[in-house]
Amino acid sequence: SEEALRLIEEASYGVLATADSDGQPYAVPLSYVFHDQCLYFHCAQEGVKLDNIRANPAVSFCVVGKTRTLPSKFATEYESALIFGLAEEIQGAEKKEARTKILEKSSPEHLDTGARYLEAKFDQTAVVKISVSRLTGKARR
Repeated sequence: SEEALRLIEEASYGVLATADSDGQPYAVPLSYVFHDQCLYFHCAQEGVKLDNIRANPAVSFCVVGKTRTLPSKFATEYESALIFGLAEEIQGAEKKEARTKILEKSSPEHLDTGARYLEAKFDQTAVVKISVSRLTGKARR
């Protein structure tokens, strides 16, 4: 839905869910950028996230927006969006563009300094792209 897409585009972080080759789930919060119908994040070159993605590229990613408890109604107002897709580590020009988009979202007032920092760390970080196969949303307002 348009509301779910808006939430994915505007939120600062979400929770990535992966599973290893034995099916053991693993969920971790991270910052990201949504660009051209794909979700991108950067991380260290090694770790559980990448190990799991290499073993099983099917992932989900959840973003939670505004929430408010309604004690007298025994309920909660909320909005959330959920992405399902395939994750892969990217390289080259696509990696550079994704890192620039992440920088534009997270540090728009420091683009020049950030670009130099990213260039110096280019080979020390991984960038992962999630190609979205399904996007769903749910809200109670």
